[in-house]
Amino acid sequence: MRHSLIPLLAGTSALTLATALNAQEVTISQNPGTIMLEPITLVADGQENVEATGGVAVGEQDIADLQPADVSELFARDSAISVSGGAGPSKRIHVFGLEQSSLAVSVDGVPQFKDNWHHSGSNVIDPAFLKRVEVEAGAAAADAGFAAGAGAVRYETLGARDLLTDGRSQGGRVGLSYGSNGRGLTANLAGYGVYQNVDWFVMLHRADGDNYENGDGYEVVGSKPATTGALLKAGYEVEGHRIELSYEHNKDSADRVTRMNMDVGQSKDVFPLKVTRNTLSLKYTEVSPTALWDPEVMIYASRNDYDRPDYIEDAARGDFRMRAETVGGLAQNRFEVGPGSVTAGIDWAYDDYHIDNYGDTDAAIHNLETMQVGAFVQGRFEFANGIDISTGARVDHQRFTDWNSERHTDTGASVNATVSYEFAPGYEVFAGASHTWMGYDLGEYGYLHARDSSMVVASGYEPATARNYKLGLNATQENWTGNLTFFDTRLMNLANSYYRESDGSYTLDNAEEYRSRGFTLQGNYSWGSGRVGASVTKAHVEYDSEDALPNGGDAMPIGTVASLFIDQDIPEYNLRLGGTLELAGRLDGDYLTEAGFSDHAGYGVVNAYAEWRPETYQNVVMRLGVDNLFDKTYYERSSYVQYNPRDVDPLYAPGRTVTLGLNLDF
Repeated sequence: MRHSLIPLLAGTSALTLATALNAQEVTISQNPGTIMLEPITLVADGQENVEATGGVAVGEQDIADLQPADVSELFARDSAISVSGGAGPSKRIHVFGLEQSSLAVSVDGVPQFKDNWHHSGSNVIDPAFLKRVEVEAGAAAADAGFAAGAGAVRYETLGARDLLTDGRSQGGRVGLSYGSNGRGLTANLAGYGVYQNVDWFVMLHRADGDNYENGDGYEVVGSKPATTGALLKAGYEVEGHRIELSYEHNKDSADRVTRMNMDVGQSKDVFPLKVTRNTLSLKYTEVSPTALWDPEVMIYASRNDYDRPDYIEDAARGDFRMRAETVGGLAQNRFEVGPGSVTAGIDWAYDDYHIDNYGDTDAAIHNLETMQVGAFVQGRFEFANGIDISTGARVDHQRFTDWNSERHTDTGASVNATVSYEFAPGYEVFAGASHTWMGYDLGEYGYLHARDSSMVVASGYEPATARNYKLGLNATQENWTGNLTFFDTRLMNLANSYYRESDGSYTLDNAEEYRSRGFTLQGNYSWGSGRVGASVTKAHVEYDSEDALPNGGDAMPIGTVASLFIDQDIPEYNLRLGGTLELAGRLDGDYLTEAGFSDHAGYGVVNAYAEWRPETYQNVVMRLGVDNLFDKTYYERSSYVQYNPRDVDPLYAPGRTVTLGLNLDF
C-alpha cells in the first residue's frame, strides 16, 4: 500500500492537470482579454486543507474576540491544536498530537525554523501582530511549502490596508491591558497610512509581568511575560505592480527554568535566557492580477538566537548559545485553467546552524547547514457535475552538511490529491491522500550543546517522509456549517534525538514511525447578532506501533479534547459577550504507569469576556476578560507527569486571571 500511493497520486495529478489544460484552450478562446481572478468554492479554493477537511482558521473576528496574549489563547477554541503552558518560549504546538516541527510553518510566507531543543517551543509568535492564522491538518498542498509532512501553519500579520477604514489615508491604534496573576502590563502602539503610491505600517509591542500561579496557588517559576516586538512594513504600488518590504522582530528575555517544558522536582532555580527572532523580506505581487498572470516573488532572510549564559560552570549541560540563520526565496504564478486554477513555482532556502557549548566537552562548537531547492505545481478545479479536485506535486533536492563536514544529499517527490463531491446542495463528501518527502530531519539539534566529538550521523541516514489520508463530510447551510474528518498521518524516518550508543558515543539516526489517527468534528451556528461553535478531536498517537508516551518531542498523546464557544452582541448596550469551554478527557492505561508516567486527569476550563464600545466613541473598546473562571488546577495535553526514572511535575496552566484592556483607534 505504501509504495502504491505515489504512482496513484501522481497519476491523478497528471490526469487532472492535463484535462484542465485541455479545457483551458476552449476557455481562453471564448473569453479573450483580461479576466479578474474570482474565488471558486469551499474545496476548490484551497480550503480542502483548512476548515473543510479538519483544519483550523482563526480570522480577524476570532482574534478580536479572544485578544490572545500567547498561542495557547490563540488556539483555545480549536480542539485539533494543543499548546503547552508556561513561558512564551516553552510553547509547543501540537496538531492532532504531532509537534509543529513536522509541519511547514510560515509567517507572511516566510518559512520558520523547526524545533531546536526538546525543552522549548519552535518559535516565538506575538499574537498582537496577527491578522489571520490557517492550520492545514494532514494532507498538505504542494504550494504549502517544503516538508509539510503533517500539514502547515500559516501566520498572516496586519498591514496598513487592513486597518484603514472610511477612505482615511492614515491612522493609529493604541492597546493597553493589565492583568492579575502575573499577566501584568501589555501595551502596543501602531501607526499606518497611505500617501499616493506608498503605504506604511509600524507596530511596537511590549509585555511585562510576573510568574503566574496555578489554581492551587503554586507559583510556576520562570513563567513571567517578557516579550518585546516590532513589525514594520512599507509598500509601493505603480502601474499594477506592488513591492513590499517587511521587517519583524520578536524577543523574549527573562529568567527561566532550564527545562521550560517541565517542572523537574519543583525546582525554583532560574537562569537568564534570551530568545530572539528577526525576519526581513521583500515581496513582489500584482495589484490587479489577470487570469494568466497572478505572480508572487519573494526573498527573505531570518535569524533565530537562543542564549543561556551563566548556568552552571563546567557542566556538560550548562551554558550554551544557538543561532540559526536562513536566506531563501519563492517565485510562483497562479493562473486560471479551464474549470479552476493552477499555481506553479519554485522555492529555495539555505539554513546555517551554530551551536556553541560552554560546557566541559571536547567539541565546544557544532556547525551544520542545509540547502533545499524545490519546484511545485498545484491545481484546484471545480467541475459542473459537483466534483471538485485539488491535486499537485513537488520535487525537492536537499543537501545536509553535518558538524563533521560530511555531506548527505538526496532528491524526493511529493504528491497529493483531494476530491470532493457535492451530492446535495450544501452537502459534500471528500477524500484526500498525500505522500510528502521532508528531506533530512535535523530533529532537536539543540542537543548538540551537550555532545562531544564522538557525535556522528549514522551511516545510511535517510530523509524523512510522511503519508496522510483524510475522509469526511462537509455541510453548509444558510446559518450553520459542520465538518467531520477522519485522519491518519504517518511520519517516517524523523530524527532519533541524538541518542547514546552502548559505547558512550552519540549518533543521529532515524526514529521509528510516528502515527496519529482519529477524527475531528466541527460545527458553527450563527443567528446574526451571535454565534456558537464546537469542536471535538480524538487522536490515537503511536510510536513504533505502540501508544506514544507523553515525553515531549515529535508527538504527544492527547486522547479526546473538545472546545465550545459562544459570542453574543447586545446592540442596545453596545456590548459583546462571549465565552469558551475547553475540555479534555482522562488519559490513563498501563502503558503510562508501566513506563513511569502518571495518568492524566480530565479537565474543563471556562474563559469569558465582555466588550463595551461607547456609543459616542465607536473607536474605543473596553474589554474585561477572565481566563480559567473557576480557578481550575490543570495542565494541557502537551505537558505530563513522570515519577520514574526522575520526578517531572507538569507545567501547570495559569489559575484564574482577570484582565482589563483598552483599545483606541485614531
